[in-house]
Amino acid sequence: MTATDPAGVTYDLRLYIAGLTPRSLLAIANLKRICETHLAGEYRIEVVDLKQEPGRARRDQIVASPTLVRQLPGPSRRLIGDLSNTERVLIGLEIAPHPSVQEVTTHADEPPVRP
Repeated sequence: MTATDPAGVTYDLRLYIAGLTPRSLLAIANLKRICETHLAGEYRIEVVDLKQEPGRARRDQIVASPTLVRQLPGPSRRLIGDLSNTERVLIGLEIAPHPSVQEVTTHADEPPVRP
């Protein structure tokens, strides 16, 4: 699956799954959601099913699934799990989250508003 043509890709992501299990489907859905929210138009996702390509696990050194690998920008980064914790995924992939509405409307010379 590809969000843009390869020339416009800033983030090249590969998600390794082991069959279409509920956990794998959740990881795919979470990754799509995170990419559309935080990387719209700047990513490419390749899903590799290790049940269909068992040799890829050894060749790509995958020891658990689902595993997400950020190929680009380098250096590569790996995350294991269903990617349900958006903040951890953003930190793990070194993606800056979009600022909240409050941060956008706060002026530099004003202290932040605390609830």
